[in-house]
Amino acid sequence: MKDNTYVYIMTNKWNTVVYTGVTNDLKRRVFEHKEKLVEGFTRKYNIDKLVYYEVFNDPENAIAREKQIKGGSRAGKIDLINSLNMSWRDLYDEI
Repeated sequence: MKDNTYVYIMTNKWNTVVYTGVTNDLKRRVFEHKEKLVEGFTRKYNIDKLVYYEVFNDPENAIAREKQIKGGSRAGKIDLINSLNMSWRDLYDEI
């Protein structure tokens, strides 16, 4: 059985910046963002709240979806988050 791959969107506590990523271990990856263990964009902008994710059976489809989301507008990302998480609550404890 293949492991799942996840496409996820995170934001900061003010919901002003959105970050889209892909991983094969969502819990670990979000923890790394929360604890500022990842250099770069997410550390710089204090991105530590998981607000959206999708589960895929294979990495190829997940990577294609990540590119699709990243290539879209900010409004499109906001609509995507709102479609499943209208209050933008942190989903970390639910995964």
